[in-house]
Amino acid sequence: MNRIVQIRRFGGPEEMQLIDAPVPEPGQGQVLIAHHAIGVNFIDVYHRTGLYPNDLPLGLGMEAAGVVQAVGPGVQHLQVGDRVAYASGPIGSYADQRVMPAQNVCRLPDGIGFEQAAAMMLKGLTVQYLLKKCRPVEGLQAGDFVLWHAAAGGVGLIACQWAKALGLQLIGTAGSDEKCALALANGAAHAINYRREDFTQRVREITGGQGVKVVYDSIGKDTWEGSLACLRTFGLMVSFGNASGPVPPFAPAALAPQSLYLTRQTLFTHLSSREATQAMADDLFAVVQSGQVQIHIDQRLPLADVQEAHRRLEARQTTGSTILLP
Repeated sequence: MNRIVQIRRFGGPEEMQLIDAPVPEPGQGQVLIAHHAIGVNFIDVYHRTGLYPNDLPLGLGMEAAGVVQAVGPGVQHLQVGDRVAYASGPIGSYADQRVMPAQNVCRLPDGIGFEQAAAMMLKGLTVQYLLKKCRPVEGLQAGDFVLWHAAAGGVGLIACQWAKALGLQLIGTAGSDEKCALALANGAAHAINYRREDFTQRVREITGGQGVKVVYDSIGKDTWEGSLACLRTFGLMVSFGNASGPVPPFAPAALAPQSLYLTRQTLFTHLSSREATQAMADDLFAVVQSGQVQIHIDQRLPLADVQEAHRRLEARQTTGSTILLP
């Protein structure tokens, strides 16, 4: 049998139940993967609560690493025994084994372990497309300031390091002095404790009143207005999450005084083909193997403790990445 985490109604962590299910068989274009480690991400919370609605009953999870157990017809780039990882739909990575579309699965380099891969695929690919593809109209050059919220989280710590490698001055926000220190230790040029300081005012001070070229905001409602106020003329607001709740409707005229740009991004539109997915993954693997980006796994829990993993994540009691171990 195969253990999977499933919800039958939207709600809190208590709705997640570990159940037994048959081991699936891969169909056309699919592979069966035995998981060695599973990533936990905030998008999993959105799926569990119904903020991002799906049909019920529903498995959860978008990221994992393991070994190919069986290959369906039409799969050319993978074979049984390959070490692999993925960060994409369909939802359902919280499981001992699962079937995945092969086009979304990447072979792992020998130098990257299963836990490291499960902790970095979704987060690292998110940073890759944000820093490399979501750029202001004037571009990004070494020395430019960018603002990144939740800089001590799994995505944020990768972003701090990768931004430094690109020569950018990343200003990170976090909710405690300890988290700010962690962001600084991982390459942030400046860190702001938003519980003690007005981050908008501090950004203006740090940048000499000019503001930043880009804000990368996964928080949503609580940081929205302040984030817009941090941008310089022709700046870009990149919204890619709703940790504090969805952004309320606003008038486009709010962007007019400084001719700002706004985009709402999601990783999965960038993973549109096997070639695009592999190219992004190769970029991530390269920067990790170079040592410029270290993957921090600060929480490891058994798959059976998935409810506790979500409680810690929602309470913002985590740093770095959280993984589940089957």
